[in-house]
Order: sequence, then structure tokens, then C-alpha cells
Amino acid sequence: MRSREPWRLPAGQSRAVPFLQAAVLFAALCIFARSAALVLAAFLAAPVPAAQTLLHLGQQAVESRAAAASAESVPEAASVPPEQETAAPVQTGVERYFVALQPDEARPADAGTVTEQQFGQGSGEKYIPCGAGSIKNNTRQTAADIAAEAAQPLPFAIEKDSAAPQVLIMHTHATEDYRLSAGLWFTPGDGARSTDRSINMCAVGRVMADTLNAAGICTLHDETLNDYPSYTGSYANSRAVVQQYLAQYPSIKVVLDVHRDAIIDSKGVSYAKRTKVSGESVAQVMLVVGTNDMGLSHPKWKDHLALAVQMQKKMLAIDKSFPRPIDLRSPRFNGHATPGSMLVEVGTSGNTLQEALAGARCFARAAGELYTACVKK
Repeated sequence: MRSREPWRLPAGQSRAVPFLQAAVLFAALCIFARSAALVLAAFLAAPVPAAQTLLHLGQQAVESRAAAASAESVPEAASVPPEQETAAPVQTGVERYFVALQPDEARPADAGTVTEQQFGQGSGEKYIPCGAGSIKNNTRQTAADIAAEAAQPLPFAIEKDSAAPQVLIMHTHATEDYRLSAGLWFTPGDGARSTDRSINMCAVGRVMADTLNAAGICTLHDETLNDYPSYTGSYANSRAVVQQYLAQYPSIKVVLDVHRDAIIDSKGVSYAKRTKVSGESVAQVMLVVGTNDMGLSHPKWKDHLALAVQMQKKMLAIDKSFPRPIDLRSPRFNGHATPGSMLVEVGTSGNTLQEALAGARCFARAAGELYTACVKK
């Protein structure tokens, strides 16, 4: 604060003295630190109370020390360098895609019921055993032919740590979503479809892409809503998307079409396919392989079956309860596009988004191990 009274030269003091004082002050400002220079100025300018200057500087010092102490009290993670802050822990950061689930207090009167169920490997007439896994044959192909084709070597090689894309993740039915309640109930319409990419299949694809890229497998993720506004024609839409990517990136060898299943019985009960992996609740994952049974050209379907069998083995290694049986179907599901195409169903509409994201991460880790084993020599 300035003095209310103007200052005057002391009696007998020459006017040259203030000039010399100013020169000394200027030199001090150039040589010494700001605080020291200001202290010196306070003492040279004798008529100005030096105590006021010292008090101001003292307050600044106290504030600086308080700020430093506050910064030191912040957790160590807050002082991570900027370049590290932007590097998200993609293999363990699935939680950043979580959404808040509705509590039981929000349950409407007409809420549907969810039943949790763990689907084991199948046995019986339609099921073909493959080691610890199995294939559910929903085609006209014979069990002997399927078993023989499943043992074939993988038909492609991945270029690890390459800047050229190797994998494309996309969604024919991108608007499929999951249960948004914490309890075993669902609001009518919940777990059906949504254009919100933070809760539909796009969120699941993001986790897969993050995990594969972290494993050194260059992966692209397309978030086109191929089933919106019309569900009809969604496979034609997604086929056009895949063809565009393959034209731009001929290095792509694998196309993963990521969906979720829906299992609802005649009473309207929705079934959540889940298990536990290392104590975490995880949506089970099913691999779907198309064939040429419906008359469409699909010369690579046997290669895709061999790939699915190898993938199931990697998933079983994560946890024996994690994969569902491989579903061998008559439609080709655009699988003819690449040698490594595969349709992946992560959980059901009865699973929570959190369970689906955890399942997507487990699947991508298994896929990363398999693709790394297919590295181009």
C-alpha cells in the first residue's frame, strides 16, 4: 500500500543522490533476483517505508511456501509428466469406459427379470469336441469334415509392431447394448439398442482395439452405426465399410465383427452369460463362424473355423469357463472378406456393460497371443 503523504528529499540531500540510487537499483535488478532487488530498493528509497516492502515480500514468500507445501501433499500420480498423463494404461484401464449403473431404487414396476447363467461346453448330437472346447454344428456339414478342417494350420501371418494396420474391428449391429441396472432386472427397452457409442458395441470395440494395439498389433476400430436408422440392410452396410478399409489398408488380415447375443425366454426373462476370471465378473464370449451353406461364395470358411478353434484354445487358457462353444452357422456373415474374419459375440443383452467390457479385454488378450503366434517370419 502506498503512503498517503508524498515523499520529499531530506534536508541537505543533493538531487544527484536519487539519480545514483536509481542507477544502483537498476544494476541490482539486472544482477540479483527479483526479491533481493526489491529489498535493496526498499532501503535505498529512504523516505519510502522499507518495512512495507519487506512485509509484501514476506507475504509472497509465505504464499509461495504454502503453494509448494500444497503441491507436495498432492498424490504422486498428479505430478506425472504430461507425456505420461496422455499415455492411458490401455491394458488395465477398461474402467475408464464404465458407466454408472442404476440402483435398485430406480427399478420400475414393470421391470423385467435377469437370470445369470454360465454356459459350459456342449455335448450331444450337435456338438463336436475340440480338446477342452467344442463346436456347435448348425450346418449341413458332417462332424467328420468339421473336425478335420478344425485341425488345419492358420491361413495368415501378422506383422507385429508394424505401422501398417493388421486388424479391423467393426460392428454390423453397432447399436446393440447391455443392461444398465446394477441389480438383476432391466427396464423395458434397456439392453436392446442405443445410438450412444459409450454404452453400445462401440465401447466394447474400443477396449478390444486398445488391448490389441498395446500388444503391438496395429488395430483400427470403425464405429459406423451400420444398423441405424434401419436394421434391414445392416450386413450390406457393414460389407461396404469393410471393403473401403481393405481398399485403403490392404495390409489388414483380420476383421472382427463384434456383437452381443440376446437370450430371452417365453416369459420375458433375460439371461446373462457370465463367469468369473481372476475374481472379476466377466461376460462369456462366443465365436461365430459362417459357411457357404446358403449358396453364397465363401471359400475361406474352413480357414476361419481353424482360426476359431485356435482362438478358443487361447480363451480356455485364460479360464476354462470363459468361452462358449463355437457356433458354426449357415450364413457367411461377410466372413469372405479376409482370411482372418470372425464374428465375436460378447455376452448378452442381460449382461452389464462392465461385464461386457471385461469380457472384451479377456478376448483381446487371447487374440493378441494367438496373432503374435502368427507373426510373419
